[in-house]
Amino acid sequence: MKFALVSTLLCCIGLAGHAAAMDDIGLRQQLVRNLVDTRTATCLAAAVVEQSRVSRAYVCGKDAQATRLDDHTAFEIGSISKTMTAALLADLLRQGKASLDDPLSAYLPRGTPLPVFQGQPIRLRHLVTHFAGLPAQATRMAPANPRNPYADIDERTLFASLADVRLSSPPGTRFEYSTLGYMLLSYAVSRRAGTDFETLARRTLFAPVGMRSAYVAQVPAGIRKAAGHTDGQAIPEWTFPTNLAGTGGVRATLPDMVRYLQAQLGQIDTPISAALTLSQQRLAVEPDIGMGWFLIQARGRTLHTHDGGTGGFSSVMLFDRAAQRGVVILSDTAWTPQIGITEMGLHLLDLGPAPGKRQAPGLAAPQVRKIAMQ
Repeated sequence: MKFALVSTLLCCIGLAGHAAAMDDIGLRQQLVRNLVDTRTATCLAAAVVEQSRVSRAYVCGKDAQATRLDDHTAFEIGSISKTMTAALLADLLRQGKASLDDPLSAYLPRGTPLPVFQGQPIRLRHLVTHFAGLPAQATRMAPANPRNPYADIDERTLFASLADVRLSSPPGTRFEYSTLGYMLLSYAVSRRAGTDFETLARRTLFAPVGMRSAYVAQVPAGIRKAAGHTDGQAIPEWTFPTNLAGTGGVRATLPDMVRYLQAQLGQIDTPISAALTLSQQRLAVEPDIGMGWFLIQARGRTLHTHDGGTGGFSSVMLFDRAAQRGVVILSDTAWTPQIGITEMGLHLLDLGPAPGKRQAPGLAAPQVRKIAMQ
């Protein structure tokens, strides 16, 4: 499989006024319209949160497929997992168990070869913002099955890939979206917490927030895995070693992701609430990014966003904390280009035109940093 980083793209923000509060029927109608002439085999699960109101819908391009998704269906959420790893790091920061200025070397086994630039080390703040100067992928990846590319990578391969890196500039000066970097961060956070990533995520994030069905490898009772699709064909799932799964290995249902969105909006009071708020704060610019979250501007609003893409799934979450509005979309189909699902999310928040429609003349098109795991 060829891996690619989808870099800066222009996302057209149209002249859309704030519509009346959405309900389940209205959301379903919007999704159906967005699927017309798109991918007839695609199924979507989506929710819009507006203050205390939540609208939910499941739709498929082909009505015959409509029964394949429900509240017990777990999706691969891809790189949205990175925001969860960032939240776990933020929780360690608040406990005084970590600092953003700590060098990565303090979180890895003694003697692990690490790249430096003129004596300047990679620090946690560089990993969590993608300013470490690391490549997008581990250099030593050699998957036995390219359709499940992360299954074979282990800590030894990870550290060997790290040793291959030669930094061309000081850490903190150049943005490069890095799945490798978040594998390292996932490992580092788990090691500092003294447990594996799945146990840490379940104990610190999933359980307190009420994400009862979210998991990495241990499938909860009563939950079934959605099958991913590309070009209408089912494809193998993506699996990750547990301690590296914070880069993209979380699966979750729509109800799980609604709870996660509500927690990010500050609507759920939990022990990790302060860490979630901390993770949203801007740490770097060009692009504007916090701990995992990208900050974008749309019609004068500041939104936090992250998307996700695996071999057979696409996802996006966007939220405006000040307005207490947000959206999450999960798809059991890989979208190419990935930007389409984010356009759909903006449209559902009344902040952009329907995907594929042109922007009204004379309106500025803000830059949106888009990323995908594929």
